[in-house]
Order: sequence, then structure tokens, then C-alpha cells
Amino acid sequence: MFYEEYIAKNQAWIDEIVAKLDKKLSRVAVESREKLPYTTDANGKHDTCLDPATGKNVTWWTNGFWGGLMWLMYEKTGNEDYRKTAERSEELLDGYLMNFASLDHDSGFMEHILAGANYRLTGNEKSKNRNLYAAAALASRYNLTANFIRAWNWKAELSIIDTMMNLPQLYWASNIIGDTRFKKIAMAHADMAIKEHIRPDGSVVHICSHDIEDGHVVETLQGQGYAVGSTWSRGASWALYGFILSYLHTQKEDYLDASKKVAHYFISGCATNGWLPPVDFRAPEEPVCYDSTAGAIAACGLIELAKVLPEVEKPMYLKAAVNILKAMEEKFCNWEESTDYILGMGTEAYGRKVHIPIIYGDYFFTEAILKLTGSRFNPW
Repeated sequence: MFYEEYIAKNQAWIDEIVAKLDKKLSRVAVESREKLPYTTDANGKHDTCLDPATGKNVTWWTNGFWGGLMWLMYEKTGNEDYRKTAERSEELLDGYLMNFASLDHDSGFMEHILAGANYRLTGNEKSKNRNLYAAAALASRYNLTANFIRAWNWKAELSIIDTMMNLPQLYWASNIIGDTRFKKIAMAHADMAIKEHIRPDGSVVHICSHDIEDGHVVETLQGQGYAVGSTWSRGASWALYGFILSYLHTQKEDYLDASKKVAHYFISGCATNGWLPPVDFRAPEEPVCYDSTAGAIAACGLIELAKVLPEVEKPMYLKAAVNILKAMEEKFCNWEESTDYILGMGTEAYGRKVHIPIIYGDYFFTEAILKLTGSRFNPW
């Protein structure tokens, strides 16, 4: 079987990276226990979104990834330090749940991989309640006539491709409470995203502005990519991974097909660039700008595609995932014990906060590596 043989071929490298991850993160888990990191300072030490001096706070959309990363490592190693830090992160995020104005489309990033992971791994009922609360808030953002989940809180007419990654929280909630409403909302949004956010060539639209009465798209917006009509690589990776996750939860073939379509575009864009993901696949060649977070997210989706597709299709996706991870590990990873981050060269948006460590880069890089070890725990 190709999948098993290819993993065996790369086993030494996989084991080496897992050991490096555990060595570094077991230290950082203790040192950053009271933090909600986003990036690092000039010395490579975690910042925290709890510090008013940073201009950020507990409601920042990435705050679930640090604790989520801790749950990934706890599930793999059983090290109690990871569990303690994950639980502390969850407690710190209660300030987010209790601030209605902060609740938006990113509740899965905030709670599903954190409180949701806690419940699935430990049976913690308080964590289950947190995740259900967040899922209900996400479902409440669904526009009944326009058939999309509203993004952000400043304009009611916007949908974004990022929301595909938050839909698993709704699938989970439907299963937990035995009510299909959440699943139906998730699928309606995914159906819209196939129609409006995925172009015929597999490239991805980041932001759509809808008529809020009938849902038709009035215009598409630049978002975090290079320009209107370009393809922001992290947006493509949200789609690639998000659609295969929706397929895993629903078995609807349209979602599998959408993930494959985006994957082909993503693979093509990376294969011609040394397997290092540019921040936008349609940006000018200069200045050279990468986004490692896009590669890590996409690798997760590519591995899941390789697991479910027929034998003849597996090589394309699994080889691409490993090629991206190996290229980024060689060029972008930092294993020095004096620093807190692992994956560097992340980029917030084209031309903004370029080539910095970002916490979800570490999260998805680790998730992808652990998938290659055969871990059956999928936090989504």
C-alpha cells in the first residue's frame, strides 16, 4: 500500500522532527503557560495577547492555537505539562466567551481545538459546555435568506473562506446534542463557498460581499492577498483543508471534489517554487514573499486527502505534503533552545507583517507531522 510504504520511507525524518518538537515544546509549555502567544519578540520569545501594551487582548482570533498545540502534544506524549498549559489557556479564554461583542466566525479556532479537544480527550464537561456555547454563537451568525455565515462584526454582508475551518465545530455540536440544525447550517455555508469562493481553476476568493437579502455576490474584495482577483495562499489552504474536513464530517462528495480542486492549484504553485508557499500565487515575482503558515495548513489537508482517496490518487497528495513540510523544515524552522517559536517565515497579509513567526504556523506544522505518525486524533 503506497501510503504505508511512503511513510515508512520517511519514518526516520518523521521521528526526528517529533523528537525535536517535544524537546522544544516541553520547555516552552512551562515557560509560556500564562501567555496566549501570537508571535515572538526580537529575541524569539513569545509575546502574549493578554498584555495591553501589545494592543491585543484575550479576544484575538488566534488565541486558541497555543492551547490547541498543547493538546496535540499531550495526546502524543502524555506529558502532563502540556495538559496543564492547555487547561490554563482554556481558562484564560473565558474572557472571550463572556464578551458577546467579540464572538465572530472564528469560534472554532478559539474554542473547538481547545475546549473541544479537552472534552474529547478527557471528558471534561465544562469544556464541552464552552464549546457548545461557542458553536451556538457561530450558528447564530447564519443569514437565513442569503445562506452564509457572516464574517467579522463590522459588516453584515461579508463571507470569507477562513470560515470553512470553523464549520467542524458545528458538525461536532450536531452530533453532541442530536440536533441537525448546526450541521445543516455548516453545509449550507460550505455549499455557498463552493459556488462563490472557488474559481473554476481551483484558485480561491478570500472575501465575498453579498446582497444580504438573496445572497448573490455583489463584489469580491482583495482581503489579505496581493489584489482583487489574486490568490492568497493561506486562503487557498483554508479551503483545501476546510473542504476535506467537511467531507469527513458529512461524506458529501462535492466537498471532497472541492478540496481536490484547490489542492491541485496549491500543489502546482508550490512545486514550481521549491515547495515553499508564496504569500499569493498571483503576486509579482519581486519582492519574494512567503507564508509558511499556508504550507502547514495545506499539508494537513493534503494528508487527509491521501488517507481517503483511492490508491492510484494517494501519491500526488501525500508526496506534496511531505515535500512542503520537508522544504519548510529545512528553510524556515528554528530548533534553537533559546527561542520559543518553531516555524518562521509566516506572513499576516501581502505587504503586512511579513516573514514572522505566527502561532498557528507552529500549530498546523505540528498537527501535520503528528498526522504522519499515524495519530488518529483529529482536533477538527
